[in-house]
Amino acid sequence: MADIEAQNPQLAGALPQKFFTSLRVETKTLKSLIDEINKISSERFQEKDLIGRVYEYFLQEFSIDERKDKGEFYTPKCIVELIAELLEPYQGKIYDPCCGSGGMFVQSMKFVEAHGGNTSNISVYGQESTPSTYRLAKMNLAIRGISHNLGKEAVSTFSNDQHKDLKVDFIMANPPFNLKKWRGEDELTTDVRWSGYATPPVSNANYAWILHMLSKLDVTDGIAGFLLANGALGADAEEIKIRKQLIKNDKVEAIIVLPREMFYSTDISVTLWILNNNKRAGIRNGRQLRSREHEILFVDLRTWNQNIYEKSYVYFTHEQILAVKKIYNDFQAVDRPEKYGQPELYRAVKLDEIKKKKYSLVPSQYIEFIDHDLEIDHEAEMQRIQADLKELMKREKLSQTQLLNAFINLG
Repeated sequence: MADIEAQNPQLAGALPQKFFTSLRVETKTLKSLIDEINKISSERFQEKDLIGRVYEYFLQEFSIDERKDKGEFYTPKCIVELIAELLEPYQGKIYDPCCGSGGMFVQSMKFVEAHGGNTSNISVYGQESTPSTYRLAKMNLAIRGISHNLGKEAVSTFSNDQHKDLKVDFIMANPPFNLKKWRGEDELTTDVRWSGYATPPVSNANYAWILHMLSKLDVTDGIAGFLLANGALGADAEEIKIRKQLIKNDKVEAIIVLPREMFYSTDISVTLWILNNNKRAGIRNGRQLRSREHEILFVDLRTWNQNIYEKSYVYFTHEQILAVKKIYNDFQAVDRPEKYGQPELYRAVKLDEIKKKKYSLVPSQYIEFIDHDLEIDHEAEMQRIQADLKELMKREKLSQTQLLNAFINLG
């Protein structure tokens, strides 16, 4: 381990030293492990990203097993893939202010490779406050050959920003949800990152993360995709000023609510935000885009919860991810209908309407929901129920009193 660190400076301080000694494993047991590994054909290790996929498997399994205690360092793969597909980070600088084990960076590289791009055109920057997770990220990126700058140490992005002058093209992040006491009462009150906005409250870091990331984006073309608890969408006395200013400054492009049970660290439904410093008309990755200025796309995916693994966790298929991407891309397209929306799924909303809703970003305030009860022929339905009850009474030889008592006992 010491030799590997010496030969790979980016792994300095990341690998365990005297690990097997501290485990007090018998020599013959350790030897048998090494012998088993040596039986694996060298050709298997040359398979693309084999070690990386094994590493990712263990990260996921450990996160599921530990649930709330450890789940926050690993974001489910399908969600990271969704963010990458929407942002399309083909080239430029990518940043994650709370990078966990580095999954956002890995998926960015996979996106570029899957679309025939050159990963050498991507630069990776990040920061992580938990020392053990910081080491995991360095190992995760190193075994995949991804060059990176995660700062000199594991430290809070808020108290010690290790990339102060950095401006990036893309941000992909999954900050800790509803982080409390992220600063002292009198700390960071006039920080440059909040310039033009109210100071985020001590009680919740959600909007501190938003403003921090916004301060890192390239001012002409930067785009960010990140996850927050749904509470950041609605009226809150301490946060509404910031949200109102974000909307007035036209920074929010899309709000996508995800189903519950997608995360190992919480069972709540959370939101994918997309901030964009360039909502003007133009060409992006070969697509002609219309102006989306003073307009926001709302998407509600809470009913997309049919796919289950490990008995309780929801995931998106690749086809579902591409379906969301199509909704987003069609929203941006020049040939988009004037009224863009589908009941109970998505809708494009103008600023004037958002003002009337007191700058709420809750999708259910804007997406049309159909009252399916209105589609029922109540008279015909009652006749069917009465006929079924008569048939039941006849078959079971029940009186009306006996049938009523049976319902009372059930309820």
